[in-house]
Amino acid sequence: MNYFKLLLISLLSYFILMCVPPLETDSNSSKRDLAELDSLRKVRCPRLMSSAAEYYRNRNWKKTVNIYKEITTLSCDEWNPVYAPPKEIYQYYAIAYEQMGKFDSSEYVLLDGLQKLPKNIDLRKRLAYSYKKQGKSDKEIIEYERLVEMDPDNISIMNDLSKIYKNESRFEDQIFILEKILKIDGNNESAQSELALAFESSGRDPLDVYRQRYEDNPENLSYGLDYAERLSQVERYDDAVNALKNVIQIDPSSKIAYRKLGEAQKSLDNLPDAAKAYEELFKIDSRDARVAIEISEVFLLDNQFGKALRWADKAISVNNKLGDTFAQKAKVFYYGWDYFNQNPFTIDDRIVAKLSYDNYVIADKKGYLGSSKRNWFESNAKDVLYGKAQWFMANDKVKRTRSITTSTPDYDWVTESLKPETNWK
Repeated sequence: MNYFKLLLISLLSYFILMCVPPLETDSNSSKRDLAELDSLRKVRCPRLMSSAAEYYRNRNWKKTVNIYKEITTLSCDEWNPVYAPPKEIYQYYAIAYEQMGKFDSSEYVLLDGLQKLPKNIDLRKRLAYSYKKQGKSDKEIIEYERLVEMDPDNISIMNDLSKIYKNESRFEDQIFILEKILKIDGNNESAQSELALAFESSGRDPLDVYRQRYEDNPENLSYGLDYAERLSQVERYDDAVNALKNVIQIDPSSKIAYRKLGEAQKSLDNLPDAAKAYEELFKIDSRDARVAIEISEVFLLDNQFGKALRWADKAISVNNKLGDTFAQKAKVFYYGWDYFNQNPFTIDDRIVAKLSYDNYVIADKKGYLGSSKRNWFESNAKDVLYGKAQWFMANDKVKRTRSITTSTPDYDWVTESLKPETNWK
């Protein structure tokens, strides 16, 4: 009996199983789902990409974000990466968030995009930018360091990293990256200048940078001028003079080189050599009255009053509308008077003092704003200046010629005569 029951149950189970359809496998289900997704993508992705482009052009950032969110959810780039390029999707998606000021969301989008495109430089640059806007400087630096590893010959990226290091006061790291730039482009003037500044900021001597740059490129005049300027700044004027002479040997028409050479020689108190340098500069540009003033000044420092006066007159002949030229002439007369005047003041002393004063008056009328002895002369006019009282005592010959000149050897360099004023009777 039990045997027949067991047989009956077995037969019944068999017939039940035969009547139930077989279960669908996971593989078959995935294929069907993918087919449905591809069908949906085929309809939706082209429309979404078109709408995203339109909203982006119209700067409707909120709708741009919403569209790209749907595009990434559907993985349109996986359906057709040519029609829906992932770089374009994630870049514009991130930019839309940036325009809305949501840099944390831009960061999230870009990290997602870099999962698919880990070597994409543009996306990584935007990620670094999002870190910058969020104040995440450490992460920004890490991204730029990765960019340098990815594209080791890209000077633009290295320049950006150099600027970040500089802003963060990481000068040793900046020096390292700038030296990498110079290994690729040894004549990169911007990198050379930044390297010198980085050396200085780090406490290291930047002169080595300027010297090496100049020695490696002796034909580059700007390098020689920069090196000479740095030498002058640390008061190594002899070395600066040598560097400038080398520059002039290559380019005898360099006005900057002659000017700096004159300054360096003057700092060394080599006044005759300083005058020669400025005179050469004046030969190159004889219309620059200020160069003539500078030459006059050098001779004045050397107590060569005659030459100083001639160059002051030269400056006036070049530009008689410039108050500085007359002020220089007044200064020459004043320094000469101060050097030679007697106690009590002689007639010649008073003549030279009056010539100085008169030129200061002219300088002021022409807009001169520098140092002047005019007020001092006016305060001490009766004691110092040649005036009505002295003219009254002059001999008849002087009064007939209506002019008076100096006559003593001390003032033999004074070639100008003094004319009486209208109220001198």
